[in-house]
Amino acid sequence: MEPVRDRVPVVLVPVLLGGVLLLYFVVPLAAFFLQTGTVDVIGGLGDPVTRDAIATSLLTAPVATAISTVFGVPLAYVLSRFSFRGKRLVLAAVLVPLVLPPVVGGAVLLSVLGQFTPIGAAAADAGVPLTDSRLGIVLAQTFVAAPFLVITAKAGFDDVDPRLEEAARTMGYGPIATVRRVSLPLARNAIAAGIVLTFVRAIGEFGATMMVAYNPRTMPTRIWVAFVSRGLEAVVPIVVALLVITILVVVAVQLLVGTPKRF
Repeated sequence: MEPVRDRVPVVLVPVLLGGVLLLYFVVPLAAFFLQTGTVDVIGGLGDPVTRDAIATSLLTAPVATAISTVFGVPLAYVLSRFSFRGKRLVLAAVLVPLVLPPVVGGAVLLSVLGQFTPIGAAAADAGVPLTDSRLGIVLAQTFVAAPFLVITAKAGFDDVDPRLEEAARTMGYGPIATVRRVSLPLARNAIAAGIVLTFVRAIGEFGATMMVAYNPRTMPTRIWVAFVSRGLEAVVPIVVALLVITILVVVAVQLLVGTPKRF
């Protein structure tokens, strides 16, 4: 058996390296609140423009997350369980929005949804504009956030032993019942992690949203406008609101389904 004193240096290396990164996460947050600790957060949240931005984000981000879940979980299952020609291209298409700068993603969306495109013009004529609207915000948020759900859910389905699904089929369950009773419950934590990542990404989305729907303003857009016009202290109330919302979502999911073991 390896002596304890010989194992200590090995343990210290990841602790020290990980501790450096953890400090990099924590110190800027602490410095931000220390520098702006005298700001009237409650009063700032009473600003009608700020309240509208919070309301817009709280409406659009859950919708984008729901859309991503409804369409993303089945796509993740297909990518996990089936082999087909062009599968790598499909995976690449899912990954592209993750690696594109958000502003570029917004420009890509405008090439299809912009008011001077056939789809955008038809939607505007029907009274459902796809840009500078809450629908435009949802479309932008879904484009940049849905890949998190697909990739994470796929990892969860990959961890489900296919033999368990085969056993369910031999017991008389159909394909849909097998997925509902076996695959989804076993991949639940990974799917929950994907939902959290998707929601946090959607509610924090700025670049693509700014390109597709600068108005009505979301919380990130409002933060940018306030910072440019009035400086760092002006953004404190809405930054606090955004942090509180994301933390509450993460905590709620952990309480409901437990801490995901892998992302």
